[in-house]
Amino acid sequence: MQIQAPIDHGAYPPDYLRDILARTRTIAVVGASTDPWRPSFGVTRYLHQAGYRIIPVNPTALGQNLHGEPFRARLQDLGEPVDLVNVFRRPEYIPDVVADTIAIRAPALWLQLGIVNAVAAAQAEAAGIQVVMNRCISIEHSRLMR
Repeated sequence: MQIQAPIDHGAYPPDYLRDILARTRTIAVVGASTDPWRPSFGVTRYLHQAGYRIIPVNPTALGQNLHGEPFRARLQDLGEPVDLVNVFRRPEYIPDVVADTIAIRAPALWLQLGIVNAVAAAQAEAAGIQVVMNRCISIEHSRLMR
């Protein structure tokens, strides 16, 4: 097992972000929405068009679909592994999302712009999960992967 240096969550090395994005195929999006004016809608559309499979997670949208995938109520309802959990929830909800991310053994957790919870991030990293906070995944993908 290779020991990694602690990541500086204020300044991610491009290779760290690029590695996460390159090995990701399936993304669970916690807080996904079917409302076109919501940031999560635009980001999931971008990621879907970039070739990622998007699995939307939002208990208030059960019975609906987003980009051809039905909404799940919670991460434990996915029924399959994902490569990344992308989160559109306020910081106070992040500890629960981290616990769920650990429970499903997702290898990476990405918290969107404005979402920072250092304690929850440390818990995820202690469980072997790579963490990105306060970054827009579509902006980083466009910058690093195109």
